[in-house]
Amino acid sequence: MHPTSCTRLLAAALCLIVTLPSAAGDQRAPTIGQQREAVLFWPQAQREAQFRQMYELFPGDRGEHGAHVHELPKGKPLELGGQGAAGPLSSYMDRHHLAGVLVLQHGRVRLQRYALGFGPKQRWESFSVAKSVTSVLLGIALQRGDIHSLEDTLGTYIPELRDSAYARVTVQQLLTMTSGVHWNEDYADAKSDVAQMYLHACVDGQAHVLSYLRKQPRQWPAGEHFNYNTAETDLLGILVQRATHRSLAAYLSQTIWQPYGMAADAYWLKDECDGTDTGGSGLSATLGDYARLGQFMLDGGRIASKPVVAKTWLAGAIRRQENVDDPEHGYGYLWWTDKDGSYAAIGIFGQMVYVDPSRQLVIAQVGAWPHATSDELVAARWAFVAAVKRAVDADPQKPTH
Repeated sequence: MHPTSCTRLLAAALCLIVTLPSAAGDQRAPTIGQQREAVLFWPQAQREAQFRQMYELFPGDRGEHGAHVHELPKGKPLELGGQGAAGPLSSYMDRHHLAGVLVLQHGRVRLQRYALGFGPKQRWESFSVAKSVTSVLLGIALQRGDIHSLEDTLGTYIPELRDSAYARVTVQQLLTMTSGVHWNEDYADAKSDVAQMYLHACVDGQAHVLSYLRKQPRQWPAGEHFNYNTAETDLLGILVQRATHRSLAAYLSQTIWQPYGMAADAYWLKDECDGTDTGGSGLSATLGDYARLGQFMLDGGRIASKPVVAKTWLAGAIRRQENVDDPEHGYGYLWWTDKDGSYAAIGIFGQMVYVDPSRQLVIAQVGAWPHATSDELVAARWAFVAAVKRAVDADPQKPTH
């Protein structure tokens, strides 16, 4: 499914979730998951004020940064056809309620702009950008031997799945959303899986998504049918945490945040039932550190010239694996891919980490779009990316090696 339609339908689904009546006489407080889903329906002023405070509003884990900082030196200023309050960048950011935009080329800052009272030391919620980060952590776990092979079955790492349709699903099939397990993504149906998965109470101390997915039957042979499944990215996060014996935040800190040199701590929200970090969303970081994450990917997943992600993972993550009903875009291992070799981590409300290897370019963006997504908002984002590419082609930053 294309990211535009997927996230648009997600908003509709979550509206159903948060407005469904509880069972008669059931006065239980809403789950953390339900409260987080309600974030989609905050008024504009609340989004702009509190997307930078998510890690203070909800339970989470901290991913500590280290003493070493990967510097982002200033490069040649990038001209986008006029600067200042009336320029196209200001117009783009104002119209779409963006809090920050940062452009790197060859590791140097060519453009950096903040708005909405947001600043370099503050963090912003990433939403589905976290999915791509979870996938990177799996690639690191594969390199370090915490995960042995992409062909390993899920039951190897999550014993609770051994009596379910997921028992023989492989790690790679989970990454490409080809598990073949039944899943109803009909966001117009209040009885669909995606509208039900966070409504139940905690079961045996298991994460909401795990206890729900265990009951799902098989619909297609594994590996043969792409079926977008939002729950499986949380499941991937559980797999990484089981395999590494660390929270996603702690593993992120140990493997990327400290050794690569992120400038500030990150935070990752967690499930209320078992305390695991949710792999599909909930990561908060500074705009500069999102850009450093893009640079880490552009560097080939290397730190101090040493690869830290598995070569087999990297080869599949940023290459089109599945069709998404869009000739210009594809889906790798939880990264969106483009025909020109670029790839991106994308989240609702305007979050993005875009990587263009051919231009040695990284674009990081955070914001509070007036809607979770829409065709118009997505088109404006791609138009901005295209404008940046034209500008760097016209006036490139030379490598400084």
